[in-house]
Amino acid sequence: MKYFDCAATVPMDEEALSAYVEISKMYFGNSESHHNIGISARNVLENGRSILAEQMGVEPKGLFFTSGGTESNLLAIISLARKAREIGRGNHIITAESEHASVLSAVHFLEKEGFQITKLKMEKNGQISTEQVLENLRPDTILISIQHVNQEIGTLQPIQEISRLIDRKKVLFHTDCVQSFGKVDIQEIIPYVDSISVASHKIGGPKGVGAVYIRPDCSYEPVFPLLSQEDGFRGGTINVPGIAAFALAAAKTDPPSYWKECSRKRKLFRSALPDFPYTIYEAKQSVQLPSIIGMTMDGIEGQLVMLECNRLGFAISTGSACSEGKGEGAKTITAMREPDASAKQFFRISFSDQTPDFDIIELAKTLYEISRRFSPGSLAQRTMIQS
Repeated sequence: MKYFDCAATVPMDEEALSAYVEISKMYFGNSESHHNIGISARNVLENGRSILAEQMGVEPKGLFFTSGGTESNLLAIISLARKAREIGRGNHIITAESEHASVLSAVHFLEKEGFQITKLKMEKNGQISTEQVLENLRPDTILISIQHVNQEIGTLQPIQEISRLIDRKKVLFHTDCVQSFGKVDIQEIIPYVDSISVASHKIGGPKGVGAVYIRPDCSYEPVFPLLSQEDGFRGGTINVPGIAAFALAAAKTDPPSYWKECSRKRKLFRSALPDFPYTIYEAKQSVQLPSIIGMTMDGIEGQLVMLECNRLGFAISTGSACSEGKGEGAKTITAMREPDASAKQFFRISFSDQTPDFDIIELAKTLYEISRRFSPGSLAQRTMIQS
């Protein structure tokens, strides 16, 4: 099976896997225990925290380990919003319709607690406009959560520009960096945000490990009180070997190299596509993660494209793995005000810098054959490219 679902997860890095196994054997103690075995595990944990903090460009004391990107988003958004309301800053949160399911789940939960939520649409280029953010800012706005890279079409959001619009002393800014960490230099946006979320399995680390950074001078209220782990931010026995493997995988990332190689592979895929009726949703190159390609083929539902590709030996997806089973179509396409039919026809191709060129060319040919078999339209290529 040729794998083109790297935005969902990537194979575990061999060095990270070896580290995970060895540390599981040698440092099996609970990092909260005060005996020597526990202290040894704690040292491994804190070393991993320091390595990851350095890669992210943040202070280690603001970095908390979690079970993954979903938990990171949930805990960060809920804990920051509750505290901001408690100290009287306001009750209003801004996010986007196209956010990951975990962000939308967090704001839905908060809405039931009486918070007021505004969900922004996307422009045709797959970005949130700064004008739209400005129009929806209110005196009682306390938190904005906009992802760094969209998980379905790969567009980068204008984090710096949005940050400059807001009063950072009154409005907190959280961003989901699960898709961007290790592929884009997130240190460039760190000065502009108060909180970020990352996940291990997107960069070759183990599943079940993630992290959230909250700027140390930000006030937050832990979602679950009276816990001791991670300075009370979240509970549960710390996954020391998973964190060590995550840190190792993070230390091996090279965003500029990744971007350059994936850009070359994206061009290869585009050049290998024959003329047939398809649409690619993308922004200009500088704000488009090259490893994610969101597509539709005229008259063919994305679920059918995915199943046919699977039958022919190619693993692709119909969108974010955390939402794929709902059958609602791609929410990013809906947020861009595209027709419901386009959302249903959407499918996602995502690769890495390690994906073989031959596989990329073969996938392009396979999509053409699927179009020939199932599309009712004429053979006229349509590509949506926004500048």
